[in-house]
Amino acid sequence: MARQGLNPRYNAAREAPTFEELAQQVHIERLPTWKNAKHGAQWINTLRDYAFPKIGRLPVDAVGQPEVLMCLSPIWTEKHETARRLSQRIKIVLDVAKSKGFRSGENPVTTISEAGVLPKVKAKPKHHEAMRWQDVPALYADLAGRSAISAKALMFTCLTGARTGEVLGMTWDEVDAERRIWTCPAVRMKSGESHRVPLTDEMLAVVEPLRAMGSKYVFEGQKRHKPLSNMSMLMLLRRMQIEGVTVHGFRSTFRVWAAEIARAPREVAEMSLAHKVGSEVERAYSRSDLLDRRRELMIAWSRFASGNQPISALD
Repeated sequence: MARQGLNPRYNAAREAPTFEELAQQVHIERLPTWKNAKHGAQWINTLRDYAFPKIGRLPVDAVGQPEVLMCLSPIWTEKHETARRLSQRIKIVLDVAKSKGFRSGENPVTTISEAGVLPKVKAKPKHHEAMRWQDVPALYADLAGRSAISAKALMFTCLTGARTGEVLGMTWDEVDAERRIWTCPAVRMKSGESHRVPLTDEMLAVVEPLRAMGSKYVFEGQKRHKPLSNMSMLMLLRRMQIEGVTVHGFRSTFRVWAAEIARAPREVAEMSLAHKVGSEVERAYSRSDLLDRRRELMIAWSRFASGNQPISALD
């Protein structure tokens, strides 16, 4: 090696780690880059459930197409989304193995994909069951008569059209009552960008009385200075015997109302739900989040949902 200009210390043959050992190492190295701990846990758990039992003990240089297929084939059609994510994670581990000198040649996951070895699966879109917008005022009136924090959280979720995690993680330092704006930080947003929500009279009527609790979180759970459980609002709906409706579905409820009744411009309605509108180029030139126009729409929705003012159209 020395005669070839190589340093024996760095170029001596090394024993390849097992697939599981390297996967665990990759997981630890990437923990700081994940959006949240839950995503990091899902990453390694997919490998734990579907790859480690079959190829976990194999040296990474012994994992080829047959071994990868052994992991993917049993779940490729029945759990296609899981299988797709599993293939991506196996590929990452094997790519890292190659970069560390434990493997050579093309990644078997890439070869399998390009060769079309596995059958094509047409993914079926999954929609969150939504309540009809006509039924929202009655639900809101029922919730308003309940003292549980989960009821207050669900009322606020209905009015804002926000996601469950965005609402339950809400802290008081995110609320500017004077300017009537709630700023949800990027870390809790699906888009990875902070989002301003215009606060209406009805929204403030829900949250302001909760300040007296003196908690860090607006919607405090059973433990002091801890938020409500992610399942709290859904379980409340079940206790109310409202079946076939999800909390996330209220976003769809609002969107249908905004289009059919309020006749709001698409970009205003979409931005109200923190959806990205237009191409990257269009977004680069359009820096406004349309806060004032969104405020008008949310005021109309809040009045309708709370039963304060039936709305048939938005000027």
